[in-house]
Amino acid sequence: MDKQQIKLVLEALIFASDTPITLKQLNSILAEITIDAIEEALRELKNDYEPRALMLKKVAGGYQFTTKSDYAEWVSQMFEEKARSRLSRAALETLAIIAFKQPISRVEVSAIRGVGSEGVIKKLLDARLITISGRDSGPGRALLFKTTPEFLHYFGINDISDLPRPKEVEELLAEGEGGALLQELPDEVLLTEQGAKAAEQAAAENQQNPAAPENPAADTESRDSAATSAEENAGETKEAADNATQ
Repeated sequence: MDKQQIKLVLEALIFASDTPITLKQLNSILAEITIDAIEEALRELKNDYEPRALMLKKVAGGYQFTTKSDYAEWVSQMFEEKARSRLSRAALETLAIIAFKQPISRVEVSAIRGVGSEGVIKKLLDARLITISGRDSGPGRALLFKTTPEFLHYFGINDISDLPRPKEVEELLAEGEGGALLQELPDEVLLTEQGAKAAEQAAAENQQNPAAPENPAADTESRDSAATSAEENAGETKEAADNATQ
């Protein structure tokens, strides 16, 4: 099979797959072709699509054809109904917390949100956006949750590390429509990493420069001394005023 035919077969496989198809899956189908040859063909195929409305993108560890953002205005008109049924605010909050703090228990999620999250977590499980990753080692051994490959696919990213960091989110929030969706994320999620770093720095500083122990007796003595001094000054001022009058 020559290089051009490999590209055509790959194009057909990626187009026909309803989910991102991985390099391992492609190699299992094209068993006689080396992984290096497949990767080279994928790079060339990606370049071939540069001047077109479609693009070859790596999503959730696999390859998928997607439309370029330049044509989102027209494509979105076909999916208005789907857009109206997008995730609720509560689901976005819960999903964001799990994504940034995973693995995390339902109790921890509820504590961050300030409301119960059992129903929302069940819906996210049903949607296969999150899954159970194990149990906590603490009392009660609570179930822990993490995101899934479907989560990556839903948001069009290849790896969880592609999520914006808190500082990047703040910059996006200052921009137009793109930042409007991110404003739905709770402050606790956006500041998680910054708060953790600040706490670590404060703990390190406290260890290096321990605060002086409090001495209530000394504070009281200092206040009494200041009050006595003020009274004496006031008395001297009054006496001087009386002498001036006489």
